[in-house]
Amino acid sequence: MKARIRTSVRALATTALTATLATALAACGSSGSLPAPSASGSRTAGAPTFQQVLDGAPVAPDSAIPAGSLMAKIKARGTLNVGGTDSSALFSLKDPVSGKLTGFDAGLAQLLAKYITGKPSVNLVLVTADTRETLLQNGTVDSVLATYTITPARAQKVAFAGPYYSSGDAILVAKGNSSITKVADLAGKTVCTESSSTAANDLKQYAPSAHVILFQTNAECEQAVEQGRADAYVLDQALLLGDQVRDPKVKVVGQPFTTEPYGIGLPLSSPEMKTFVNDWLKTLQADGEWTKLWQSTIGTVLSGDAPTPPAIGSAQGS
Repeated sequence: MKARIRTSVRALATTALTATLATALAACGSSGSLPAPSASGSRTAGAPTFQQVLDGAPVAPDSAIPAGSLMAKIKARGTLNVGGTDSSALFSLKDPVSGKLTGFDAGLAQLLAKYITGKPSVNLVLVTADTRETLLQNGTVDSVLATYTITPARAQKVAFAGPYYSSGDAILVAKGNSSITKVADLAGKTVCTESSSTAANDLKQYAPSAHVILFQTNAECEQAVEQGRADAYVLDQALLLGDQVRDPKVKVVGQPFTTEPYGIGLPLSSPEMKTFVNDWLKTLQADGEWTKLWQSTIGTVLSGDAPTPPAIGSAQGS
């Protein structure tokens, strides 16, 4: 995950999703990156709804939750404490009317809660790139599920289950900007990204002559591009698409130029939880629940088959 808290979010409409995603992505291979945008912006015929995915999700047998484990504590509590966001389009977005969270990450959190407790009960704690490790270390949250990129450095502070999805750094510019279409075009430009994000380091490698400015939140970076204070904004493609969905003044250009494996952050002090969550992810992949969740979230606006999820344990630090 990069610095991931989204602010001042408007409700998504299917028509807006269709229009803004129309040229954002290329076809997907087996890497787990996003496939091409749908022409209709609607759910594939026969695909499950988000609620149907939750209703059909499995519950762990008692034998998988030994006494004294973190899973047993969560089960006794009856709720999974999750660090995340409520304003990330396609991944974790709060409905302003119902108050419910939907999206790929939000769905995984609810599926994990159901697997442990028998019901999809989640207590969401909003996190930033600067607080997520601390909240895991001090026990405020049991997990962090927020497009959290796995890195070896981060794995020194927290444990990572997964990866469960793969994205990559991409570029967001003002709608009328035609001078930037690929990472090479960032040379000499003013580029913003979120502090404590992996994109900040990636820019040193892929755009060493760019003038990089750092902000704490997505909203600040997006506004800098809108107002012309930055020529471009670099972050995960999956997250920049959410900005494009919400804001007709910006657009995502080019293709991802890095690979960003997303993991579920867990406390280092509870290694049994990492094993448990990895086994659960494998179960979701094997029985088709992962695909159904993709279809009910990201797949509502993107065409083609669901991508192949990355192999569990395949990322450095996982």
